[in-house]
Amino acid sequence: MKPQYERVTIPDGCSIRVYHRQLAQIPFEWHHHPEYELTLTMNSRGRRFVGDHIADYSGDDLVLVPPDMPHTWASTEPIDAREPQVAIVVWFSGDWARRMADCCPEFASLRTLLRRGAPGLRFSADASAAMRAKVDLLLDAAPRVRLAAVLEILVQLAGDHAEPLASPSAHINAMRAPDGGVRASREPGSEAERLNRVLDLLDRRFSEPLRIAALCAAANLSERSLHRYFVRHVGESVGRHLSRLRISYAARQLTDTAWPIAVIATKAGFTNLANFNRQFMSARGMTPSAYRRFFETYGHAPQTEAMPALEARSPSLDRLRKRRTEP
Repeated sequence: MKPQYERVTIPDGCSIRVYHRQLAQIPFEWHHHPEYELTLTMNSRGRRFVGDHIADYSGDDLVLVPPDMPHTWASTEPIDAREPQVAIVVWFSGDWARRMADCCPEFASLRTLLRRGAPGLRFSADASAAMRAKVDLLLDAAPRVRLAAVLEILVQLAGDHAEPLASPSAHINAMRAPDGGVRASREPGSEAERLNRVLDLLDRRFSEPLRIAALCAAANLSERSLHRYFVRHVGESVGRHLSRLRISYAARQLTDTAWPIAVIATKAGFTNLANFNRQFMSARGMTPSAYRRFFETYGHAPQTEAMPALEARSPSLDRLRKRRTEP
């Protein structure tokens, strides 16, 4: 069984993403993504699948899933039929966690957690209870409150006596699906790897006049296939994603530097200042000069884009679920 690639997006201005999932039943959705995932499943019984690990779970189930490890939970029933089944999911990148460990000695134990987490980890009942006690903070409207709660939880988990889940072969060389099939996690021709190559190229060279042919060559895909993959997993077209990268870069420079707006536009990849002004206005709701004045007046950038709701799931898996349930 081929796992679905999930494109996890961490919003601008955030270091991590929290997802609050409430369902009558947790469906089997075999998937993977390049981020670490910490999931606390509550009021639920069923089976847990992480790599080649399969086991029953019940009650408060707290698990760390490493990057690109296929996984899913599939419930059979709620513990309390009057309440929904709940999953509190935290996504974060390994690079971010390692940077925190490098710059802050208080978080040095994060490196230990990442190293131990290679096969996936199931944490103790005490650790599950400690995370459950912080659910209100994890779901707080303020990103900095959520971040502080996540950092405290991760440091606590680094010292927990957790149970490894997947076998060494599952997290070193291959990913084993629940039906017994084996899939290479970093196979060069895999859909996830192709898409990752394009996203990496866009992240590194967004300021250059990139042509679609260069992106197709990086992914070894036709233009039509690249467009289909991108919309399916990222939730928008290549052009729209590239514009977002450029506008986000420009917004940061407007608040972090005193560069002239024309210089910022050029460094962001816009060859025409009028076009930059139009696109910035469309994306942020104000001109670049007004954006800068707002920051100088109030000391923070205006919140011109809505923060994704904690209940919003990744577009790729949401569309997959809808396709499977539509008649």
